[in-house]
Amino acid sequence: MSIEQFAKSAVFCAAILLLASSGLVAQSPASAYLKTKVDPGRAGVFVDGKYVGPAANFGAARKYALPPGHHEIRLVDPRYEEAVTTVDLAAGKTTVLSQTLKPLPLAKGPFGTLKTHSADKFAAVYVNDKYYGHNDEFDNFAQGMLLPAGEYTVRIEPLSGGTKVEKKVRIEAGKTVVVE
Repeated sequence: MSIEQFAKSAVFCAAILLLASSGLVAQSPASAYLKTKVDPGRAGVFVDGKYVGPAANFGAARKYALPPGHHEIRLVDPRYEEAVTTVDLAAGKTTVLSQTLKPLPLAKGPFGTLKTHSADKFAAVYVNDKYYGHNDEFDNFAQGMLLPAGEYTVRIEPLSGGTKVEKKVRIEAGKTVVVE
């Protein structure tokens, strides 16, 4: 094969790859899309009551694919007031939800620390049935959730559909409890 034939072949292959890949990124007209610009970005996004992940995951580069129509969006962060809104999503279109949550007063101590471990880094973590964040925020040596001393029910629900974990724990001042 001559250099000229090779160059023509390479250009042809590149053109085929470009055409094929453009079909992969095209939006499906049967879906609608939601992007979020939420402060704080760690707020959990619930669509029609189902946790779909932290808000920061769906800013500039990614978006939630949803069926077109009317949806209830709830934004939850334990340090802020919850925000609930509705959106009407059109097929093949992207809607951007912008929201700044209002801070709540700081909790009173003494505090203990709760850590979680899950294979799913975006698994939802609930304390006494209230969303507190995702596993990746509470799972390493430098992270943890500060809670006032007391008894709590901790539930970890994997976003990827794995097995839920629920455990009753006692938080003591200055001590750490791990839920796996």
